Amino acid sequence: MSLREVGAGHTDAVDVSRRQGSEQPSVVRYVCGGAQVVGARGSFDLSSIAPLTEALDRAAEHSKVVLDASGITFADSSLLNLLILSHRTVDLRVAAPTRQLCRLLEITGVDGLLTVRPTVEEAAAG
Repeated sequence: MSLREVGAGHTDAVDVSRRQGSEQPSVVRYVCGGAQVVGARGSFDLSSIAPLTEALDRAAEHSKVVLDASGITFADSSLLNLLILSHRTVDLRVAAPTRQLCRLLEITGVDGLLTVRPTVEEAAAG
């Protein structure tokens, strides 16, 4: 299941974002394959990372957490820091990262630290 399917109403997603609007980041949480999935959409930097931080903190109550990154349009070191810190406390996997996020993970070497998979289902299963 992708963030697009969640947005289309294909699951009982919980919207935990604080900001609304097409340009503002949004975050949803749902379950897929026994994993807690946090779907992120939009641009994440120091000024907009709070809703994603909160969602990943809440999801960390589960043994396996998947970040559905298919809707992330921009990410900076704030997101990288959050991913690394989350990885230290929970089995975090990144699913369907956008080209920009893949490049950021590769350049910084974080792709070697995190489990990155092409789909949410693969990330939840593996």
